[in-house]
Amino acid sequence: MRKKIIIPRILRIEKIDGFKIYCTFNNGESRIIDFAEIFRKWKVKSTDIEYPLLKENEFKKVKLRNNTLSWNNIKVTLIDENNKENKHPYELSPDVLYNFSKPNPKQKFKYGILIRRARKKAGLTQEELAKRSGTTKFYISRIENNKTDIELSTFRKIIEIGLGRKLRLEIE
Repeated sequence: MRKKIIIPRILRIEKIDGFKIYCTFNNGESRIIDFAEIFRKWKVKSTDIEYPLLKENEFKKVKLRNNTLSWNNIKVTLIDENNKENKHPYELSPDVLYNFSKPNPKQKFKYGILIRRARKKAGLTQEELAKRSGTTKFYISRIENNKTDIELSTFRKIIEIGLGRKLRLEIE
């Protein structure tokens, strides 16, 4: 069986706060990219292409383009296959941005906490809940410790069949 490789891409810029950009990635995660930290690590100096981004008013001109962060106010000259120079906006690879980012603790919805609380309130062990809901103790443990994603159908099965509760979802 071939393993599916998911390359991180940015789907949305949620907000910009100083030199921090809050983004939603294609894996559903909300993450924070702290450019003050990145520029410090890179030791950006006046001769570097990123130097204008050290000014907050220039940094905030960031846009989402081709599922990554793009600054049209900074141009990069690239040479094409015909040896012709072309100017492009300054962009960073989204996988690099993902690696530099950190999960946004305020945005992370933790299903595992909800399941653990409801399971304990019902007086069930992980093994009992797994048996009732047709999963494994290992899977319940991984969910409760937020080590795996969960499909909505499985979440519903654990809540409604395993815990005997009703699941209500609301979109505001």
